[in-house]
Amino acid sequence: MKLANLSDDYFTNRQDRYHVFSSKEITNYFKDIYDVVCKLSFAIKPSEDEGGFSMDWPTGNTGSSPLDDPNGFRARATKALAPMIRPAAQTRAHSTAADTLVYPLLQFTPLLKPDTSTELPTLTTVLKTLATPKFQRSSWTFTAGYFNMTPEVRGLLLATNPARATVIAASPWANGFYGSKGVSGMLPDAYTVLARKFVKAVAQRGMSSQISLKEWRKGTVNEPGGWTYHAKGLWVTLPNEKEPSISLVGSSNYTKRSYSLDLEANALIVTRNPSLMKRLAEEETWLQEHAKVVDQDEYARNERRVGLRVRISMLIVTLLGGAL
Repeated sequence: MKLANLSDDYFTNRQDRYHVFSSKEITNYFKDIYDVVCKLSFAIKPSEDEGGFSMDWPTGNTGSSPLDDPNGFRARATKALAPMIRPAAQTRAHSTAADTLVYPLLQFTPLLKPDTSTELPTLTTVLKTLATPKFQRSSWTFTAGYFNMTPEVRGLLLATNPARATVIAASPWANGFYGSKGVSGMLPDAYTVLARKFVKAVAQRGMSSQISLKEWRKGTVNEPGGWTYHAKGLWVTLPNEKEPSISLVGSSNYTKRSYSLDLEANALIVTRNPSLMKRLAEEETWLQEHAKVVDQDEYARNERRVGLRVRISMLIVTLLGGAL
């Protein structure tokens, strides 16, 4: 677990997604994953040292810490986790009902060699499928707290040729980094640059009537009544259907960091249940209650212009192989 996830931001005035799965199989599956990861993790304890905490490696953990034996640590992590992550195990883990399937997905790239993660391959497969002739003209909504999905994911979204599609992201004023000090304070502007490039790419492909970008904002972060936005996921309504029958929910931000540095847990929902499809459609709709469409004219306004310092910093990060 990332320490940032324990900050006040994550528990107050924050728009996110929450799904409850009433399934013993799914609960036990994620509990087993959690137990294994705990035995591969440092214990974080309060401390008077700089930072206010210390990291201890419990004696009951699996082998030595990654600081003492990086290669051995990764080998042990792979041995423990790979059998639980690979598709054969997932088939046993997913919850089945007469009309609904839920597939647990995990992205544990830093721990696995070879990498047998399932979240990114599944997202890639879904988007590539939507680009095939049979599923073109589907409708979808894609959302991430930060407009910083990988170039590959952006390309796959543009290739789907949807009947109707919406991308939702936090506006700069609903971004948790808005107004922060140091380098992190430049992130909202950096994401604005990426969003503007996406809107331009949509227009260049003649798809502005099909794909729209919306920014979510409810007040201003760090001001009374201001909210942050951190919802993540995908809803897909197939051709000749009126409501979503596929949804992806979980922790991934679909960024380079998510796919190379972080540990992510997600679930793919595939359903024919009319009641669940209706509820997914309602979620897809109300999540846009505070979102408005932004276009190239909006990004051309003076207050939305991004300074040269931010652009140069983004270039340096890219050249160094970093992840925003």
